[in-house]
Amino acid sequence: MANIPVGTVGETKLLVTSEVTIDFLGMEGARGLSTPHLIGYMERTSRDTVLPLLDPGHDTVGTHVNVSHLAATPLGMTVTFRAEVTGVTGRRVQFRVEAWDEKEKIGEGTHERAIIDVARFTTRLAAKLNARL
Repeated sequence: MANIPVGTVGETKLLVTSEVTIDFLGMEGARGLSTPHLIGYMERTSRDTVLPLLDPGHDTVGTHVNVSHLAATPLGMTVTFRAEVTGVTGRRVQFRVEAWDEKEKIGEGTHERAIIDVARFTTRLAAKLNARL
């Protein structure tokens, strides 16, 4: 299926812009990286870490997230996301995920992804949609 070594690490960076911040506190200076975007970038970093190691036609989808958002990151700072493979069990890949801004750790946790055959996954989604009609 895939050869994904435990210890494989990937990183991505994100400049915090208004598109990835909260805006509901009512003050422009109170805008910080939102928790959904923090988690989303942790997931994307995990996916991108193992994608080059997968067989053609395969990808991964998230199945579990357990993340703490530890600190706020203001507009204009850069965040580094890191994912490390901690285990592989069959089609399941476990990760330790972290995020750091220019000053401190802002998030940490675990994440799990399942390896899928994209064509088969697409067929299953279509069948589910057609079954409800």
